[in-house]
Formats: sequence, structure tokens, C-alpha cells
Amino acid sequence: MARAIMIQGTGSNVGKSLLVAGLGRALTRRGLRVAPFKPQNMSNNAAVTADGGEIGRAQALQARACGLPSSVHMNPVLLKPESETGAQVIVQGRRLTSSAAADYPALRAGLMDRVLDSFHRLARDADLVLVEGAGSPAEINLRARDIANMGFARAAGVPVVLAGDIDRGGVIAQLVGTAEVLDAEDRAMIRGFLINKFRGDPRLFDEGYAAIAARTGWPGLGVLPWFAEAWRLPAEDLMDLDRPASTPAAGAVKIAVPRLPRIANFDDLDPLAAEPGVTLDLVPPGRPLPADAALILLPGSKSTRADLAAFRAEGWDIDLAAHLRRGGHVMGLCGGFQMLGRTLSDPGGLEGPPGVTEGLGHLQIDTVLQPEKQLHLRQGTHPASGSPVEGYEIHLGETTGPDTDRPWLEIAGRPEGAMSENGLVRGSYLHGLFAADGFRAALLTELGAPASALRYETEVDSVLDRLAGHMAAHLDLDELLAMSAEISPPAG
Repeated sequence: MARAIMIQGTGSNVGKSLLVAGLGRALTRRGLRVAPFKPQNMSNNAAVTADGGEIGRAQALQARACGLPSSVHMNPVLLKPESETGAQVIVQGRRLTSSAAADYPALRAGLMDRVLDSFHRLARDADLVLVEGAGSPAEINLRARDIANMGFARAAGVPVVLAGDIDRGGVIAQLVGTAEVLDAEDRAMIRGFLINKFRGDPRLFDEGYAAIAARTGWPGLGVLPWFAEAWRLPAEDLMDLDRPASTPAAGAVKIAVPRLPRIANFDDLDPLAAEPGVTLDLVPPGRPLPADAALILLPGSKSTRADLAAFRAEGWDIDLAAHLRRGGHVMGLCGGFQMLGRTLSDPGGLEGPPGVTEGLGHLQIDTVLQPEKQLHLRQGTHPASGSPVEGYEIHLGETTGPDTDRPWLEIAGRPEGAMSENGLVRGSYLHGLFAADGFRAALLTELGAPASALRYETEVDSVLDRLAGHMAAHLDLDELLAMSAEISPPAG
């Protein structure tokens, strides 16, 4: 019978996703069949699953760490923010609705059955389900109808390990304070704690560690030192966009990416950031697009028309036009591809008020947003270099126009993308494109970057292996397994 343990955190971005990925790889290397699970996630960085839906990018990485194909059941509820006050609600891989934040609590109350259904489906083929919480259980104002933390833990009978982030300071208060604000039944679900992101000699925290155990009654599973290579793994949280960029080399090529308000699927950038000959410049609002960039890359967007308006408000449209006059290259992915066209139409109001927005006009294409979302894993080639490519499509739009007669990719035997007549502007719906070593090398050679021996996908797996070793060296994995509980089959 499968067992389960849940990693919750004292706050957002304390490292829960990385903990589950590392623990998943470490325990899989012990011979266990481990499956990752997150009841509810909020992210615009999604992945297309092997069973044809979408989940948070972190759960796709966790599945990879566990040696499993990704499944919609690993993240049954995904919230994709569309504005400051609303989000698209994805349930078991498919769009259910869009909901205002004020309306979501009532909607959420009806989702627990779907969450538990997915959890038990995963458990059928696993020895251990590693569950990741969201945010913090200390947010007791959200406890009613909770499906992400203690609400799920109690409904599924899954014990909890609470992780604190010492790097942000106040970790004793984080953990002891969480214990103090939880009600007795929620508090009883917590079996132990661990300390994450420690810099320096862990022995210096011995007294603090003992104080947490004494004040909470929870045993500690260890103090996990800072894992410096975390930035090399695909990112999910927008906060991870502030990770260190690659170190510029002499004559390094600069790739500039405007940081759009609703930027999505930004792990597309990770292989470029890992290249030693590339300086990846994430341009924040208030700063012009750099004049010395070899390539300006427009990324994906969850709200393309709104992000296009924000792009113009920053004056980046003027910078982009000047870049092209200097002979610079431009590329757009998914929403960025749509922005580069002549028009972007949303007749059904799928991403805001219905209407038509004038595009940037650098590609002779037109896009119409349609209700049925395209979710596909894709394989193909880059004919100019003969290199294989693979990735995924996740978009609402259908794009047509003269520049689609100059496709620069071939996917599943059909043309993909569009290119301007002079070849300087290109766009595609294929996410994950830059992870293909041959394609990336051809692009960087075209931009004048030095040759690189980087094998990106191999490096991701190597980092996961090193992360697993890091976990095994500093955490008590035997005690973690002992704290897990058998999963009771669903009633009926």
C-alpha cells in the first residue's frame, strides 16, 4: 500500500518545490516508486503533460526527478493569474473557468473531491506520494475550505513536515509562530520540521534548532545548506526571474527580454541563461531595451493584449523598432509571437474585454483568440540547421498571414511559425525550443556567440542528481519515511 508525506512551508518561496524534487530523486534512487503531488498551485509557468493537459512547471520537474511522465493528476488545481484580481482555473488539466479572487473561495469548496480523486489515482502506482503545500498553513484567514495545505492533509490523512527558510531571517519565529496560530487538530498533523537555505556552518544554529524542537515538540529532520545550483533548474515562481544570470565572457552576446507584467512559461529562458557566452538581460519596467542586444526576445504571456499595452506604455515598441533599424534580431514565443503581428483579436473576451488590438506590425500575421486551448507535446526539426527540436504548445490563438508562408520550423510534418521577409523577425508557438542543443547552437552562432559544449537536458538531470545527494547528506530520509502514513483507499 502506498504511503504519503506532505512538505508544507512557513511561507511562499521557502523552497518547497525544490525540496520535493530533490527528495523525489533521492528516494527514487533508493528504489522506491515516488510520485509528486500538489493539490493547488498558482503559476503562469505551466507544462503540457503526457496525458494532454497542463500542470505547474514545478510538478513537471518533480515528475522528471522521479523518473515519471508528467500527469494532470500531479497538480489537479492550477490557478493562472490573468489580472491583479482574477485567474484562470485549471482542473485536472483543463480550463474550468476564470474566477475573480473574491469568488474563488466558494468555487474552491467544490474542488476537494477532484483533488482527492487525483491523489488516489497517483497512489495506485506509487510506493510514496510526496505532497507539496502552497503558501503557508499559518494563513489561518484562508483555512476555511482550504484544499492546499491543512485542509488537504486532514481530508487525505497525510502527515506534514514543515519547512522554514532561514535565509529570509526569523526562522524560529516562522516555525514556532506557525505552531502557535494553528488549531489543535491542524497542529497535530505536523510530525517534524526542517530548516532550508542555510549559509555557513550549520552547527552555528544548534541552539536555535533545539529551541524550535523544545517549543513545538516536533523532531527536526535536519538543516539543509544553501544549494547554489538551484538556479540551473527550470523555474516556476516569478520571483525566480531574479536568479543570477550567466557570467558575461569577453564579447558575450546579449539577449534582452522585456519583463512583461503577465510573463508566462519563462523557463523558456533557462537554457539561454545557462550558456557561458550569453548575457541574458531581463529588462524591468522603467528601463529601455538595451541598444547593444543582439536579440530581443518577446516571451509568452498569460494576457497578451494587456501585456502588449504595457509593452507600449514602457516605450519598448520604439526601442524595438530602433533595434530592427540597426539590423538586430527579434524573436517572439507564443504570446510574444502574437504581439509581433498586425492584429490580435479576442472576439469572445477570453483574456479581457472583447476587441481587436493593433500589433507591433513586424510580422505580417493576424491572430484570433479562440475558446479551445491548444495543448500539445511536439517534435520536429529546424530545417536551416537540420537540428531536431521538441517542446510544447499551450495557447488559445490561431495565427494566419503571409509570413506564415516562411516558416522556420517544421513540427510533425507541418510548417510552424513565421518569419519576416528579411529574416530578422521570427515567431513560433513552440515552448521549450532553446533546450534543443543543436538549435540553440545554430541560433547563437548566427548571433555571434562563442561555441559552447553545454548539453542542457543532460545538465538538468545532473543537477537533480547533485540535489538528491545534497538532500541525502543533510536530511534524515529514514526518519522522513518513518513519518509518512499509509494512504487509506477512498470510501466506496
